[in-house]
Amino acid sequence: MIKQNWSEYAKIIKREVVPALGCTEPIAIALAASKAAETLGKEPENVKVLVSGNLLKNGMGVGVPGTGMTGLDIAAAVGVTGGKSELSLEVLRDLDADQLAKAKKLMAEGRLSVELADTEELLYAEVFVDAGTESARCVIARAHNAIALVEKNGEEIFSTPLLSNDKESSDCKMTMADIYEFATEAPVEYLQFILEAAELNEAVAVEGLSYDWGLQVGKSIAKDIEDGIRSDDIVSFAIKMTAAASDARMEGINMPVMSNSGSGNQGITATLPVLAFARRRNATEEQLIRALILSHLSAIHMKSHLGKLSALCGASLAATASGCGIVLLLGGGLKDVENTIKNTLGDIAGMICDGAKTSCALKVASAVEAAINSALLAMKGIAIPGKDGILDDDIEACIRNVGELGSVGMAQTDKVILKIMTDKRATPSFT
Repeated sequence: MIKQNWSEYAKIIKREVVPALGCTEPIAIALAASKAAETLGKEPENVKVLVSGNLLKNGMGVGVPGTGMTGLDIAAAVGVTGGKSELSLEVLRDLDADQLAKAKKLMAEGRLSVELADTEELLYAEVFVDAGTESARCVIARAHNAIALVEKNGEEIFSTPLLSNDKESSDCKMTMADIYEFATEAPVEYLQFILEAAELNEAVAVEGLSYDWGLQVGKSIAKDIEDGIRSDDIVSFAIKMTAAASDARMEGINMPVMSNSGSGNQGITATLPVLAFARRRNATEEQLIRALILSHLSAIHMKSHLGKLSALCGASLAATASGCGIVLLLGGGLKDVENTIKNTLGDIAGMICDGAKTSCALKVASAVEAAINSALLAMKGIAIPGKDGILDDDIEACIRNVGELGSVGMAQTDKVILKIMTDKRATPSFT
């Protein structure tokens, strides 16, 4: 029997766990640019992009697929010249060499600008394009693929209410007990869709280990194993695979990953440590499916208290969630899952997000190792007491506390991080 809340949980996962090609911040800009250009219906003469500070921070240093370049300006340019908005977060999937050349020409001629928007929204991208007397505008807000407004020649042709920022939304009413029940008791055929996450993210990890992508964190771990510096154990395998996928993704590999809560790195981190443990422990397909469901839905639950973008690294929460999936593969129960969350959050809850970039792979590796250590402690009955620090014996209060730390307590930290990053730029337009 399929319980009503199980149907809701499946819908939430299918909405939040989706394929994404490239880092989702520049991709959000490419999507808005693509929609604006399509609405204009002709080749734009000028492109103006306005972005929120958080989106700027997360998109300044990351590679854009199919371009060999980094930055929000090239993301917007190729969105205009080669994007397909119907592909959502895979908007640049069909980009070709001619379209890339046109995008570079658009930038070289100074017909594209990227500036900070005057907005309180954490995730906001607005693209305005014009050609002669005609113009078009597209706004994305609160989620990377949430097109909120489309206009042509100043007239609204599409709008939809902004997604709720209310932390008491239906997504937040889940508890870890509910998630554990869903992952362990729902019919396995009802959950099989999650295997696509393992397929997509493992393929990117293989590429990350095969070539010199990004900071080469995963490939370096593989070399350390080969040289006898590290052992080829299950922990090294999990960290190596996850970091390698992040290496490739952050430099702009032209392959999609399965994202989680609007982040490819979070999707990678919620998937590959679990897959690694399943492989090395010869888990059945059903065991893998249930562990992946537990990991991904736990990540969504924890991230819902934090928001899409913040000063707290989302990969640390995704790694925490992967520890939950690993515990399930090790034969643990709900209490062990809860202890894993407390242990991991008690260890790395303060990891900052200072933008998407190649070094994110190193943060991913550190977070995964912390989560595995936490899971193994939990399986021995060891947990950080709820009286310590920001933790709580009530696991839901513990999760809320970390969400408050990231969304409220680190708001000023976010501003300082953005100032440090933008002060390094040579021009005020951030192009």
